[in-house]
Amino acid sequence: MATPVRRRAYAGGPSSVNVDAFTLRSCTTTVADAGSSGWRNFDDFKSRIIDRSKTRVTAFLNIVGHGMGGGAIEQNRADMEVKPTADMALKHKGVIVGIKSAHYSGPEWDPYIRSVEAGRIADIPVMVDFGSARVRTIAELFAKHFRPGDIYTHAYAGGGRGELIDGKVNPAIHAAQKKGIIFDLGHGGGSFVFATAVQAFKEGYYPDSLSTDLHVGA
Repeated sequence: MATPVRRRAYAGGPSSVNVDAFTLRSCTTTVADAGSSGWRNFDDFKSRIIDRSKTRVTAFLNIVGHGMGGGAIEQNRADMEVKPTADMALKHKGVIVGIKSAHYSGPEWDPYIRSVEAGRIADIPVMVDFGSARVRTIAELFAKHFRPGDIYTHAYAGGGRGELIDGKVNPAIHAAQKKGIIFDLGHGGGSFVFATAVQAFKEGYYPDSLSTDLHVGA
């Protein structure tokens, strides 16, 4: 039975864009998909998108087996499996360039612990879109779970994620920068707050990478 996807999902849904329609005209030769597919549907993603695109497409493999299916699919911790995720990443080494955890809204740390474990086995970084539950803090994410080279995306998202505390950059970010954690812009149709970015720049908190977070709503 096919797993249903929400109307605005990315894995099997209508929110993704045709890669060649946006890359070639702007002289972009390589892109990285940020977690649309997980180990259960990556082979389908590869055959339909990666193998048919003129653009070189790499991918971060979602820790959720069904990928970014939206709603309950992305909250299902039972589908966040380390071994099959790592096995798929090793099978497609060089195409799968990282592990992705995104949009989780529960208080548990399981998605990040499992993502880092899969990344450790496959020897690739982890990218995290931190979701919305503020019981979890970015200070703990950076200090206890992230390794040097792991990636925090939507670096200036604001909205209670904790980049700013009392109007100043969270000290945990400066410590994370020294640790070697990568901060990615991830600026699409949302996930960017100018007030956060302005204060961040004043205090020397700059992004290490600039990404588009490109989708049909961007």
